[in-house]
Amino acid sequence: MNKIDWDKPFPITSVAREDLKEYFTKKQIASLSDTDMERIADKLSDAYMNVFWIDMQIIVEQMLEDKKEESKNG
Repeated sequence: MNKIDWDKPFPITSVAREDLKEYFTKKQIASLSDTDMERIADKLSDAYMNVFWIDMQIIVEQMLEDKKEESKNG
């Protein structure tokens, strides 16, 4: 049996200027420095953390239920 690395991270998301194209003009996006983008990423991370733990629990519970059903069916 493989040893489990309990601390192995699995990245969730990132943000790039390309992601902003649907909502902002190229001129607006071009005005954002790398520091601005880092601040946006930090703020998104903070905002997401408000719901992260709740969403994680729901998603893992569903996945475990799916695995339980799969093992019943074969």
